[in-house]
Amino acid sequence: MTQDFTPDRPPPNARSRAVTAGPNRAAARSYLRAAGMTDADFDKPMIAVVNTWSSVTPCNMHLDRLARDVRAGIIAAGGYPVDFNTIVVTDGISMGTAGMKASLISREVVADSIELAVEGHQLDGVICIVGCDKTIPAAAMALARMDIPGLVYYGGTIMPGRIGARDISVQEIFEAIGAHASGALDDEGLKAVETAACPGAGACGGQFTANTMAMALSVMGLSPMGANDVPAVDPGKASEGERCGRLIVERVFAGDTARKYITRKSLRNAAIAVSASGGSTNAVLHLTAIATEAGVPFGIEDCHRACEDAAVICDLKPGGRFLASHLYAAGGTRLVVQRMAAAGKIVNTPTVSGRSLFAEAAEAEEAPGQQVVTDFDRPVADRGSFAVIYGDIAPEGAVIKLTGHALDRFEGPACVFDSEEDAFHAVQDGSVGEGDVIIIRHEGPRGGPGMREMLQVTAALKGRGVQNVALITDGRFSGASYGFVAGHVSPEAAAGGPIALIRDGDPIVIDVPNRRIDTPVDLESRRAGFIPPPARPAHGTFAKYRAAVASAAQGAVTIPNPPPAQVPTHSPAAAPSAREDA
Repeated sequence: MTQDFTPDRPPPNARSRAVTAGPNRAAARSYLRAAGMTDADFDKPMIAVVNTWSSVTPCNMHLDRLARDVRAGIIAAGGYPVDFNTIVVTDGISMGTAGMKASLISREVVADSIELAVEGHQLDGVICIVGCDKTIPAAAMALARMDIPGLVYYGGTIMPGRIGARDISVQEIFEAIGAHASGALDDEGLKAVETAACPGAGACGGQFTANTMAMALSVMGLSPMGANDVPAVDPGKASEGERCGRLIVERVFAGDTARKYITRKSLRNAAIAVSASGGSTNAVLHLTAIATEAGVPFGIEDCHRACEDAAVICDLKPGGRFLASHLYAAGGTRLVVQRMAAAGKIVNTPTVSGRSLFAEAAEAEEAPGQQVVTDFDRPVADRGSFAVIYGDIAPEGAVIKLTGHALDRFEGPACVFDSEEDAFHAVQDGSVGEGDVIIIRHEGPRGGPGMREMLQVTAALKGRGVQNVALITDGRFSGASYGFVAGHVSPEAAAGGPIALIRDGDPIVIDVPNRRIDTPVDLESRRAGFIPPPARPAHGTFAKYRAAVASAAQGAVTIPNPPPAQVPTHSPAAAPSAREDA
């Protein structure tokens, strides 16, 4: 069937016609015929099915199977699916090693590769099938950048591991490592946790980064409500894949592009959901990066204000009791959105299902007697799950995690380390402990390069039973981390940030109510005689990333001309510092 161009409604295959239509494209059609297309297919919209499948990790090892259902849905709706694959770097495997430096970098590589595959073949729409942490925001960043019809389909959470009657997750493995080092857990006990924690396919089971971002994209409208909630091994995953395949074709025919869903309002909704669910601080980094790619003015201060408005209403790990599979059984993201809407915390926005956010939430089915989701009249925690703070140590901001503890102030002497490994070894041998403020620097986007997560250190502290301790880093934290921890310190040490000037024993003050992170030491007086350590060697992709990456306060993006860091010119950043008070 021939479709005519009109100025107000181009055909659904308007982009791919540049490859398939006309005598001059005979060579391209010849290639496509060899790959299976027919004359009838050339009139259909060509849909990229971008998969992050890999056999190295449970988070992504089942995504090739999900793609079959997605392709079936695309074909049934009148589209033609075209498969591509991209990389994944598995956080759980690389955690605590030099390989973790590749994790955040992979977000940019995944986004770039999606863009190149889709733009290189002028495809009409794209569905991204994602699993481990960085693939989820990467997919959203690519869609925001290209602004063509697209959606993101998450492979789903892993089911709980079991030791006796207790549900466990990967979080318990890292804590068991610390307990083993302290002598509280023997070799047999460690192996029991190791062998039980990850029973099969699916991403890490708590409200860690993957499940946090899967929920965020559902609330933002880039993922169909309910599709991301279904666990990886649940039989219902097949029908959700087929539905997602149909929906991407519908969005192409409707001409609905990604930026219809990525707006200032939807980003705020997503940030509210992160806070209400007790989600990962990595969401601040990722939401600001998605906003930057879409050209939407939304930064770390917007994330903070969203968090101020949303107490935690989900009793989920790492700070709570339950896992994402329990949330699914309780009523899922729809139930959380319903609670947020009823409390007036969010606004109604469109979603890729073709229905509004509130219409989707109205279909929530709450399981009788469920204990996972409460409401804002009786929250799990009276405050949001994170805060953005500023001060002598972080002039452009830092993100502090507030779930899993009731602390709002900490004072102690600095114990300074220039790498995660050095800090981990000090924790394991008992060199740092109660009352200390651990500083881990030169782990930021440029310093790593790659901005590693510090789950190994925070989990080791918990495993050893160390409770009265704070941790500050220009690196990141895993979604599974909890405790009094502040990450994303900006500017980072490698960029000359004040954190580079801290010395062992310097008094550190973290004051959450006043949004401050300070020292009474005059750090700038040290700068004149300060000799920074040489940059760590970096080659290939790592060197390119170091040369291009913006600060964590700007989402650590690598696209040209990111917006300036969003630093308030009033309280708290302009509030008197600890040094001025002294």
